[in-house]
Amino acid sequence: MTIPDFQSLMRPVLMSLADGVTRRSRDVKDAMAEEFALSDEERAQMLPSGRQRTMDNRVGWALTYLRQAGLVDQPSRGRVVINEVGRQALTAYPHRIDMKALEAYPAYLEFRDRTRERAAPETHLPEDSVSENPSATPSDLLALAVATNRAAVEGEVLKSALALSPTGFEDLVIALLGKMGYGRAGTVERTSASGDAGVDGIISQDPLGLDRIYVQAKRYAEDRTIDRPRIHEFAGALLGKQGDRGVFITTSRFTSGAVHEAERINARIELIDGRRLAELLVEYEVGVQTEETVTLYRLDEDYFESL
Repeated sequence: MTIPDFQSLMRPVLMSLADGVTRRSRDVKDAMAEEFALSDEERAQMLPSGRQRTMDNRVGWALTYLRQAGLVDQPSRGRVVINEVGRQALTAYPHRIDMKALEAYPAYLEFRDRTRERAAPETHLPEDSVSENPSATPSDLLALAVATNRAAVEGEVLKSALALSPTGFEDLVIALLGKMGYGRAGTVERTSASGDAGVDGIISQDPLGLDRIYVQAKRYAEDRTIDRPRIHEFAGALLGKQGDRGVFITTSRFTSGAVHEAERINARIELIDGRRLAELLVEYEVGVQTEETVTLYRLDEDYFESL
């Protein structure tokens, strides 16, 4: 039997979790190899990079899509469990769950939109048809794969940030700012533990601490917004410290009133919402690891013409 594609694996993977038991991702991958009666050769088949087995990769992507659609939860590292939405999906789709079926779930649509936004400028092809377009080049397909991976990891890293304690989230923000280069000539430190009301961190841009940026970090659920009063309070904290620059970072989002308030007040306050935070964490490799690199080759015509 040939190794199934990741869409064909979605429903079997979800079905393997139907009993509600939290399982290791590794066990799910092994179960799928048994489910599809793969031969020893098929089980051992590797991706072209040689870094991962093909079947493991495809089950992994099936799990990624199910998580992004909100059908599966990841309660801890390397472990997955079905949720109520996933149970309902098994009933609603008794024969097959694929990307088309996942369009019924808002979380998946958001994930797909993030992927399209990243892929379309790189491919110069219609946003919704890169993978199916016969004119798509290897570079187009690679751009789509990279965009899909980035969108998935950004979603997962934001969920991980939401699971942190308030102080853990503040530490994450401070680590990110450090990786971004802030405080390189001075320091980046968390202050909330010392009771510095209204400010969670201070970036000293110079060794003497004369040039400072103040940080507010709020770990809020994605459906909870930051409104105008919170920005006003932060501006007041800046004023109390004779500061005129701040960064307000949250896992949720800002209301239009909050954005307007940040633009109105006599201080420069940058607003970083959950989506932008996730992008920055991945871009600056905070809380993520490089899994695989790919090299595309092209013919060097100049070399052959010189012979």
